[in-house]
Amino acid sequence: MASLKFPESFAWGASTAAYQIEGGWDADGKGLNLWDTFTHQGGDRVFKNQTGDVACGSYTLWEEDLKCIKQLGLTHYRFSLSWSRLLPDGTTGFINQKGVDYYNKLINELLAINVTPLVTLYHFDLPQALEDQGGWYSGKTIEVFEQYAKFCYSTFGDRVKMWITINEPHIMAKLGYEKGIIAPGNGEPGFGGYRSAHNMIKAHAKAWHAYNNFFKEKQKGAVSIALDSDWAEPLDPNSMDDKEACERYLKFRLNWFAEPIYIDGDYPAVMKSEISRKSKEEGLMTSRLSEFTDEEKKMVKGTADFFCLNYYTTRKIKPLHIKQGGPSFDSDMGAEQIKDPEWPEAGVEWLAVVPWGLRKLLAYIKDTFGDPDIYITENGFAQSEPPVLQDTHRWGYFQETLAEVWKAITQDGVKVKGYFAWSLLDNFEWISGFSVRFGLFHVDHNQPNLPRTPYFSAIEYAKIVKGNELI
Repeated sequence: MASLKFPESFAWGASTAAYQIEGGWDADGKGLNLWDTFTHQGGDRVFKNQTGDVACGSYTLWEEDLKCIKQLGLTHYRFSLSWSRLLPDGTTGFINQKGVDYYNKLINELLAINVTPLVTLYHFDLPQALEDQGGWYSGKTIEVFEQYAKFCYSTFGDRVKMWITINEPHIMAKLGYEKGIIAPGNGEPGFGGYRSAHNMIKAHAKAWHAYNNFFKEKQKGAVSIALDSDWAEPLDPNSMDDKEACERYLKFRLNWFAEPIYIDGDYPAVMKSEISRKSKEEGLMTSRLSEFTDEEKKMVKGTADFFCLNYYTTRKIKPLHIKQGGPSFDSDMGAEQIKDPEWPEAGVEWLAVVPWGLRKLLAYIKDTFGDPDIYITENGFAQSEPPVLQDTHRWGYFQETLAEVWKAITQDGVKVKGYFAWSLLDNFEWISGFSVRFGLFHVDHNQPNLPRTPYFSAIEYAKIVKGNELI
């Protein structure tokens, strides 16, 4: 492979999330979050009933994480704040100073080694006190999130210049509140996903405006939201039904959030028409998809300063027909996902490795959402147990993916400004527990000191970062 040079000032990073790495679940005044509750309830909802109580121990071993970051030579590090570590009941009524001290240390030490922090306010770990009052089903959470965002901007914004409000609202809405297979686990098919998403979009918009109105002039930072999406192609490119199903899939997946925020403050037309039609067939007086008022559309439109994309895989799409049962998101979307058997799998059943899908998705974002600056805020390849330190196979996929990113920049004119590998560490991978390893650094969860050891892919990634080029 010829040397592929990336643009100057390209952001090279790795990403983590608080619940997945920190541990210290009840340390120093931290409040419960809904993942603490979900994992402690057992019932085999998580692999081997594992929890994030200890995870990678980053609450106490954060200096070990800094050594990993230095070893990689990263220019940027994405991490999330534990909302309930800062505000134990989710509100600013009581501030946990030890939580503030922890993040101040981390931010200050990152800056001391010339690493730019990209900070996520909310990465799946809603304070349990807020969930007890309705969580994302409740409009009250919108106002509480706005206050939390203001607190974080005022506390850390003198040093943090890149913010993400919410990570993957699609996953939270669909798996948490529609299907109920991740925390909080109280799914309501056909209703819950839409209700929770509606409130998350408004909460994001309020947090963006709070920064724009009260902090941006002085702090000069930027705020976005992290959206996840697969790329999708029709199973049969000559089938009109497959093409239409593919378009629906992208609209219900990425555009569900991206159209309101980046285009016009409203949901995709096909979502509105399909859900309204099915709601009428079910005998409902109104659509199961909430409507934005004209005022809310104005509030939501344009509330992102850059585009954050989490990409993992690609699917082929054909129509899905569900005849039995009640309403559901999948029935509304009417699109079945097919994993091409020729695509290699990476460590976990759902993750077909399709590097060229990322390039196509980047071009789609450029063409659809106004040619924004794009940061790939998550992309990774898993290993299953037992992981292999000499992960040459995985590094090959990283190379292929970065080559596709380079093509998107140089050949398609996409304004990709950075790439963040998921993840810095082998962490608690939600309902997969520790059975799935995405880390650049292996973490031995069987040893009390949780040692970090670089994979081959980490050593090679460091070379790319240092030279700003794919060799």
